[in-house]
Amino acid sequence: MRRVMMWCVGLVVLLAVAALVGGLLLLNLALKPSFERGEEPCYASFAENYPALKPWADSLRREGLLREVTLTAEDGTPLHAYLIPAAEPSTRTAVVVHGYTDHPFGMLAFAHLYREELGCNILLPTLRYHGKTPGDYIQMGWYDRLDILRWTEEIPTLFGGEQSVVLHGMSMGAATVMFTAGESSLPARVKCVVEDCGYMGVWEQFQKELKEDYHLPSFPVLHLADLFCRLRYGWSILEASTLEAVRRTTRPMLFIHGSDDHYVPTWMLFPLYYEHRGEKARWLSPDAGHADAYRDHPEAYTEQVVAFVGRYL
Repeated sequence: MRRVMMWCVGLVVLLAVAALVGGLLLLNLALKPSFERGEEPCYASFAENYPALKPWADSLRREGLLREVTLTAEDGTPLHAYLIPAAEPSTRTAVVVHGYTDHPFGMLAFAHLYREELGCNILLPTLRYHGKTPGDYIQMGWYDRLDILRWTEEIPTLFGGEQSVVLHGMSMGAATVMFTAGESSLPARVKCVVEDCGYMGVWEQFQKELKEDYHLPSFPVLHLADLFCRLRYGWSILEASTLEAVRRTTRPMLFIHGSDDHYVPTWMLFPLYYEHRGEKARWLSPDAGHADAYRDHPEAYTEQVVAFVGRYL
């Protein structure tokens, strides 16, 4: 009997240690991954994905229209972004936010859409731990919302006068703009939001990845990761809920998702859409995978965005 008890205690200790290690590994793998951050490799990746748009982007760079700007965050961090002025003087600005381990250049196709179809100035912020914005870890959009708020406050200075603004984000960038929209201090100049394949919460996304990629239960691994996140970074995975942010906003919002998205599962679109209490629309891009809605259906995507955003800017 004593031996059985010792085996049981040993097993419990082993499982507890495994859960602790799993929580730490999840946090480190998710928030401190290794990826390409260089400007030129990321530009080459954009050109490979959108070869028809490369001459347009090349001309912007050649003519000095793709400019770099910086802004100091409230905590003193130097935030980096790219700015593209509209082809003609404009009172419209699109803030276009990249996704997880991506680069602002990965959003140049969307910059083209807003500049050429809606006559917008373009701001392409670089999120922390990406590109030229420093950071200790990826913030999953949660603290990034505060940086996007700072950029929206600075827009009149950047573009020489008051602007009507749309926030457009992809994947983690979509979560970022939804988090931003849920802030009570969001400037009135932000007229609408477009979210493309954003997750309904950091907890739900990590839970899905634990199950599908690592075949691990969310309890207790995710709960321990949440504890470590609180202790190390000062925020909770559970509180980073885009669903709650969407419930708090009445800004008009267009929800886009690929119908064949398995990374941020397509089903996440529906709770987000139904919980939004303001004017809204949704579009499922047929057979598109994660972040492929525009690449697979550029004309339909453009029609959806122009029709929706054009009503508010």
